[in-house]
Amino acid sequence: MANLKEIKRKIGSVKNTQKTTNAMKLVSSAKLKRTEELAKRSRVYAAKLTELLNEIAQKMQQSNAEGIDNVFFRNVEKPKKVDIIFITADKGLCGGFNSQTIKRTSQLIAEYKAQDVKVRLRAVGRKGIDFFKFNNVELNDEIIGLSAAPDFKTAAEFISEVSESYVNGETDKIILVHNGYVNMITQEIRQDQVLPVDTSKLELNTVSTSELEVEPDDDDTLLDALVKRYVEYTMYYSLIDSLAAEHSARMQAMDAATKNAKEMVKELNVKYNKARQEAITTELIEIISGMESMK
Repeated sequence: MANLKEIKRKIGSVKNTQKTTNAMKLVSSAKLKRTEELAKRSRVYAAKLTELLNEIAQKMQQSNAEGIDNVFFRNVEKPKKVDIIFITADKGLCGGFNSQTIKRTSQLIAEYKAQDVKVRLRAVGRKGIDFFKFNNVELNDEIIGLSAAPDFKTAAEFISEVSESYVNGETDKIILVHNGYVNMITQEIRQDQVLPVDTSKLELNTVSTSELEVEPDDDDTLLDALVKRYVEYTMYYSLIDSLAAEHSARMQAMDAATKNAKEMVKELNVKYNKARQEAITTELIEIISGMESMK
């Protein structure tokens, strides 16, 4: 009987876990829909911002034979110092979502250190912060809560400090790493060069058909303002993209956990029935044996 009670207790415990994981799956599904919609709207704004930046940069390049003479487009072939910003979640229970970002960030650190490049690490999200602190890796900046609730003002303040370091010549390159949303079942690691502006994403060598008119004296001022907003929005959009990916990863993880719990309940029920049958058989044998001994 003790064995039957133990199996029954396990069945009850697994069923409670199944209810919890299923509830977490439903919550993540609802949050994903909201975040996905926000990501779509943000993507449209980001595309328009990139388009405008491309037009201004294109006109500046066409008017200057030596190319764009702007600090935000200053490309250093052999950087001596690189800032890496990475985004992880504040919570776990989302499969390999956080570990993939941490793994890619660790690879980048190793690659740059092999080239004698100094790396300054800036972290967004508790899971990444905890990992690197546990491994005694110095963090130049850290923030908790932003990856769980992206806010444009906070994101802009966070990235502006790094941008100022770049403008002042304290760093040669800024890289942003995060796990991005592809669809409900897929996430992918995204690595973006925030500064200097990655001209490979711009169409600077095509002939401009834009009717946009910019006074020569205003070129630099306008380009600086656009790049700053472009950098701020890149950070903000990456946070939204990462949050959507986090929800989809957690939804998958909780779905898998719910299915595993369901299978475990089935196995425990079979085990319980077998143990119950064995107990009944044993009792019958004992009764029959007792009756036989009384004859």
